[in-house]
Amino acid sequence: QVQLVESGGGLVQAGGSLRLSCAASGGTFRNYAMGWFRQAPGKEREFVAGISWSGGLASYADSVKGRFTISRDNAKNTVYLQMNSLKPEDTAIYYCARGGWGSNTNQYDYWGQGTQVTVSS
Repeated sequence: QVQLVESGGGLVQAGGSLRLSCAASGGTFRNYAMGWFRQAPGKEREFVAGISWSGGLASYADSVKGRFTISRDNAKNTVYLQMNSLKPEDTAIYYCARGGWGSNTNQYDYWGQGTQVTVSS
């Protein structure tokens, strides 16, 4: 059974930084691309960033490009999302997901429970 567990969320002031982690278990982590998504209240879940199985390729939503960095450590079965220059509009529940390479939620087969990120102005 694949499990994804996010951590690292919290409350931060605008302009601050957070680093999210997603620890995977129960599968062959290194074989899959991984992604981060987020969902704000009243909005649909949206793609934030994705990384290939090797870590050699990454993609970002335009809204976070230049501020967020996705990375992975296959030895630790963990994917990260470094978030800098945070804005109030980044406030959302952040989810990691396994399996896809793309921005559509249906390209991913396993999801974590999410971690709350709140950015105050």
